[in-house]
Amino acid sequence: MTSTNHWRCAGLTRPSSHREILEALSGIWVALLVAILSSTIVSNALPTILAELKGTQTQYTWVITAMLLASTASTPLWGKLADLFDKKKLLQAAIVLFVVGSVLSGFSQNMEQLISFRVVQGLGMGGVQALGQVVVGALLSPRERGRYSGYTGMVISAATVGGPLVGGFLVDWPGWRWCFFVCVPLALVALAVLHKTLHLPVKKQRVKIDYLGATLITGGVSLVLMWVSFAGKDFAWISGESALFVGGALLAIVGAYFVERRASAPVIPLHLFKNRTVVLAMLGGVAVGTAMFGASVFMGQYFQIARGFSPTKAGLLTVPLVLGLSISSTVSGQLIARSGKWKSYLVWGSFSLVVGLALLGTIDHRTNLVLMGAYLALVGVGVGLTMQNLVLAVQNGVGMADLGAASSTATFLRSLGGTAGVSVLGAVLAASVSTKTLDPGSLSPVVRDSYGDAMGELFLIAAGLAVFTVIAVLLIKEQPLRDSVEDEIVTPTGSGAQTVATEIGSPVDTDQRVVDNSASAVDKLLVLSSDSDQEVAARSAALRSTQNSLPSGSRIVTQPVPSGLR
Repeated sequence: MTSTNHWRCAGLTRPSSHREILEALSGIWVALLVAILSSTIVSNALPTILAELKGTQTQYTWVITAMLLASTASTPLWGKLADLFDKKKLLQAAIVLFVVGSVLSGFSQNMEQLISFRVVQGLGMGGVQALGQVVVGALLSPRERGRYSGYTGMVISAATVGGPLVGGFLVDWPGWRWCFFVCVPLALVALAVLHKTLHLPVKKQRVKIDYLGATLITGGVSLVLMWVSFAGKDFAWISGESALFVGGALLAIVGAYFVERRASAPVIPLHLFKNRTVVLAMLGGVAVGTAMFGASVFMGQYFQIARGFSPTKAGLLTVPLVLGLSISSTVSGQLIARSGKWKSYLVWGSFSLVVGLALLGTIDHRTNLVLMGAYLALVGVGVGLTMQNLVLAVQNGVGMADLGAASSTATFLRSLGGTAGVSVLGAVLAASVSTKTLDPGSLSPVVRDSYGDAMGELFLIAAGLAVFTVIAVLLIKEQPLRDSVEDEIVTPTGSGAQTVATEIGSPVDTDQRVVDNSASAVDKLLVLSSDSDQEVAARSAALRSTQNSLPSGSRIVTQPVPSGLR
């Protein structure tokens, strides 16, 4: 059965050409671009924003953390809603929520207002990120996803690290408030494009949302991130306040575990964590998130405060990072689509990430800018090769029924790594350099130098975290990318157990498990439609002959050809 027929049997309308697929995905890419751009575009503008609104280093970190926290905490819920409701309408609702938060942030009159409105932005961004991955997974098979994940990775990468460049330009020209307003027209474009090009089937089903589980998960994650942000500055790491934060987080997370075990429609299906590939890919994504957000957020501060560059020049100095991300994600996506193999790219990417961050750990306020560019390029290549491909590995390891939850959980953990990373690195920097305000024009040379010297310590911490990505990637067992968007079913457990794709009309055994007939001749005999009893008899004879030629102990289990294929 052809791939096109799979789409028709599944009730989906598959674009018939590469151009039509690009059109269908274009709205998602614009939405992702806008959402992620909003989280990074302010990084180069923050020194100016905080100088005008009288902010501190702690508030500097919280302008970023507040948005990432809201995005991270809401991601699993958006993913679960995607399994229950119209994905297209949910994505459009997330974009609208994001636009509201952007407008409110642009009109902020003090730091407290800005941080609060960034939370609204973050809720919308969480929906756009999670639902974007889910829709791509629903539109394309894992094999096809490899081809287009390069484009998705390029969009995410360019928005993540290109944000500081755009932000710097806006600060130097129309003013920092346009860092928020500029996202509004782009978001409206995304809404229009989605309405015109994205067409997904709506399946009517009974909806049951695990509100208690969602509340406990969100509460637990929020308490952890708030503790990481406040500890060491507002109270000691070992103190009564820390005990309350950590204790409350543990209670919420443990409670969520028991709730999710019993829930009929859990926010995070616990059976996902029985899949080794899924677990390792998700763990690897945590450190990638730290590197992705940490590099873009703090490099803008380094170039402006420690080196004295304008916001625009600071953005230009991050171009090597953007190029490394864009080129590596695009090229790897194309190569993965051709070969169906993805692990080698994750391995090389994780090593590049560790080396690049470790080299950035050696910088100070006098480091040669050419060397800085090379270090940033290595980090960019590392993130480009790992970020989207880790999500691809997760999606390839689960069925359509769990695609939304698995994709959003992977994005959730990556965002969690980014949020926690920004919080921890910001806390380290605040402890190293103590100033009441961050007005670049009023800082003394001594303070500037101390900022530059403290940055190296931040990236050494990030490099240590990235080692976990290397370990996780090395332990992942590669599964060839599926050519179908249907559910995959796992064969009986054991040393030879493996996951194969469920395709409509595929042969199954008595337990309704798909038989993995890897020989192409055998597969054709099982799948091709039959028009006469003689043909059936001939195929049966060929099957017996093929089975006799198999190694001892091997067996082919067959079922009659389904009536729909005759």
